[in-house]
Amino acid sequence: MHNINGFLHYLSLNKGYSANTVKSYQVDLTQFQDYLSENYPETDIQEAAALQVRSWIVSIMECGIKPRSIRRKVSSLQSFYNYLLNKGSIELNPIEKLTVPKYTAKLPQYINTEDLKTLFDKIDFTDDFEGTRDRLILEMFYSTGIRLSELVNVKHSDIDVGYGTIKVTGKGNKQRIIPLIPALINTLKVYLDKKQKLFPYGRNDYLIVTNKGKIPYTKFIYRVVHKYLGLATTLDKKSPHVLRHTFATHMLNNGAELNSIKEFLGHANLSATQVYTHNTVEKLKKIYKRAHPKA
Repeated sequence: MHNINGFLHYLSLNKGYSANTVKSYQVDLTQFQDYLSENYPETDIQEAAALQVRSWIVSIMECGIKPRSIRRKVSSLQSFYNYLLNKGSIELNPIEKLTVPKYTAKLPQYINTEDLKTLFDKIDFTDDFEGTRDRLILEMFYSTGIRLSELVNVKHSDIDVGYGTIKVTGKGNKQRIIPLIPALINTLKVYLDKKQKLFPYGRNDYLIVTNKGKIPYTKFIYRVVHKYLGLATTLDKKSPHVLRHTFATHMLNNGAELNSIKEFLGHANLSATQVYTHNTVEKLKKIYKRAHPKA
């Protein structure tokens, strides 16, 4: 366990990974260590060979673990053994030439333009604090592409109404600046006025609060989004992440560069952003099938 703890400490301090990410690595490594203890009691995780890793993968596949989850677990091992390799603790990474099962990624669901018009133009948001806050939550997700965990932690000091920007703290405590569109700024001003009258705030207070002025938990905001999306769209998923997907897809469809979208979303790698290009391709395929005489 000494090497695992050292690795987790390295991820937290040197790589700046969040507590949740570090916990995921810990779970994956501990699962493999437990498998070795049960099936290869004389082998420590540091001494594991490719054959033993492959045996573990087969065992978790037989338990019905999905290919995507398996790839994540193997990636955790890959990073751990690279860490040991760089330290000089091992001479060979047992994961290096290992093949893992492929998975077919589902296309991100997004809301079409007509449903968005229904959401923001036809649904009745009450004119009180609650209605204004709920509208702000929905506009924030769609207009900035912010994550749920990020919105919960936005403070008044992160908002610059004059410059029209918001500072967002994402995964690994990485910060990014996102511009605010005029419509969102208008909703924000109305909300801030109502909030100040009900719950006087300071620069370091949280932007979004409950009806009682308390810091909202993530499920509270999720329920707000689910409620209103249920009135506007028939999509299976009605979550804040769907609005984030919608932001990215609409930006791409309207000519935004992929690298710019990557920065807005706070993705570490471009590969995570490229999934949205598939939505664009699927849209083009549908247009082609409808328009081409031999399609």
